[in-house]
Amino acid sequence: MVAVLAPAPALASVTAPRAMWVWDRPGPAALIDFAVAQGVDELFVSVGQQPDLPWLTAMRREADRAGLRIQALGSATEWIDRPADALAWQQRVLDTGLFDGVHLDVEPWLHPDWATERTAVAGRYLTLLEQVSQASAATVEADIAFWLNEVATPAGEPLDRAVMARVDAVTVMSYRDTATGPDSITGVGAAALASAEATGTPVRLAVETNDLGAGTVAAKQTFFGQRRSAMTSVLAAVDQAVGPSPVYAGIAVHDRRGWAAMRR
Repeated sequence: MVAVLAPAPALASVTAPRAMWVWDRPGPAALIDFAVAQGVDELFVSVGQQPDLPWLTAMRREADRAGLRIQALGSATEWIDRPADALAWQQRVLDTGLFDGVHLDVEPWLHPDWATERTAVAGRYLTLLEQVSQASAATVEADIAFWLNEVATPAGEPLDRAVMARVDAVTVMSYRDTATGPDSITGVGAAALASAEATGTPVRLAVETNDLGAGTVAAKQTFFGQRRSAMTSVLAAVDQAVGPSPVYAGIAVHDRRGWAAMRR
């Protein structure tokens, strides 16, 4: 379970946990050194249907040296229709003994039937989460869009709350590059934070560092092109703003490649 931060005094400096998605395969020592240098204490490491054991074993060894937690990151939209495939994947990755839990980046809004059968897809997605969560004692976390509160489940419940009822923690893709205000990291993440407080579910907010393309909408969704120091300041302001929440579990950064490419 993700640690829950205690409320901080209004003027105190809040230091919240940091997590990072890792989709690529950099040198294990370099990966962990970079994570430690950025204050990251948990990694979501992508693992395919057949785990690449030599790299994963070396990465785990380096992570243990630095005291980092590692979650196995799985991302396959088709698991919504084929949960047995997700269960088989989960069994394989946990059997390696290299992971502290499972992290699902399954995005139902990418399903081909989302536009026409949204409620039905949402129902199958929840079934997937429930089966994965029940299949093991390991922690199961999920990435969610910040607007899932606007989507209804077959039972008429907001989808974000239904997800939170089935997993141990969530990471909200609150992709903005400002800390506060109506269209900021905390602004778009507010509904998910409220749902998390109602369900008692630990929640991370998340930011993007990769190039999302041209245009003002894309620009506000990522720190691409900005300096690491500027992002660090914004994330600290998010910690300060949200730190008093009993369910706030820090910030996740997407992803290692984009973050490493930023100028200092």
